[in-house]
Amino acid sequence: MENNKLVPKATLHRYPVYLKALRRLKADGVDRIMSRELADYVGIESTTIRRDFSFLGNLGKQGYGYKVDDLIQIFSDQLGMNFDEKIILVGCGNLGKALLNYNHWNHVVGEIVCAFDLKPEDVKGAGVPVYNLNEIAEKKPEGCRIAILTISREVQPTVDLLVKNGITGLVSFVSDHFTVPANVHVKQIDVVSSIQELVFEANSMQK
Repeated sequence: MENNKLVPKATLHRYPVYLKALRRLKADGVDRIMSRELADYVGIESTTIRRDFSFLGNLGKQGYGYKVDDLIQIFSDQLGMNFDEKIILVGCGNLGKALLNYNHWNHVVGEIVCAFDLKPEDVKGAGVPVYNLNEIAEKKPEGCRIAILTISREVQPTVDLLVKNGITGLVSFVSDHFTVPANVHVKQIDVVSSIQELVFEANSMQK
């Protein structure tokens, strides 16, 4: 984002919240919105919203509000993100199935469009097509760069296969260590560590 050093960190954290809300509003047919209306929608004070928006220039007119389409374009450009990402999921065990059932991210970052598993015939009620992992070269959506990894074995060979087929971003729920090339980004989701951090913070507050 341009001039992001001048934007407070708290403001930067709110920008994706605004964009998510704006995309939902557009889907509901809303063309224009006032800051106080957006405030009610996202649970953030209207004065805070106007201040956050001011870092991006003069986006609206007093008494006239903001054009939803214009705001979506500005936030999308500034955040440098594609909010229509085609995402794949690899591993349809209990966690994988739970993520597929929660597949409601179309107004945030995109959506899971298909999944891969070693035994796709055993996966029921996935809500998206499930293919054999060996078919990834043929079945991976065109332009797909991101995969969610929820497997419990053959981790490194699977990661190597994904990278070979164009995956450059991994959201990993696996506990096994694996390596990737320098151009591949990994976001590790470690629930245990998060709980440990919360316990530590809670204990610290009691002292």
